[in-house]
Amino acid sequence: MQLETGSLSEEETEAILNTLPLDITFVDKEDQVKFFNKLGSRVFVRTKGVIGRKVQQCHPQKSVHVVNKIVESFKVGKKDVAEFWIRMGDRVIHIRYFAVRNKEGKYLGTLEVNQDITEIKKIEGEKRLLDWEGL
Repeated sequence: MQLETGSLSEEETEAILNTLPLDITFVDKEDQVKFFNKLGSRVFVRTKGVIGRKVQQCHPQKSVHVVNKIVESFKVGKKDVAEFWIRMGDRVIHIRYFAVRNKEGKYLGTLEVNQDITEIKKIEGEKRLLDWEGL
């Protein structure tokens, strides 16, 4: 796959997406789930059964109105990002939605990115050196 900033094979692309410490789900301009990465420990479990399903069917009924508001705001160009953070037990989860647009600004879909930030929130000071034992 030739990209503006380099090239990647299909194998490399899939491996990169599955290595990111994030849950990623892409919903196309028709509100259909098209892709999710297979991170070893996803915050929100996905099965291949969601592929092709409307995004509204992938969320609890009580939050569908919020999903619709986000997607509609992205489609009409009012907003480009929506973010939330929630507690799941003792974990803190950062949930972000991004409008995906082409170079001309045309809406292509929505990218949902979830990350467990519990350990990140504990970071203080600086760590400038690698401290691996037995290199």
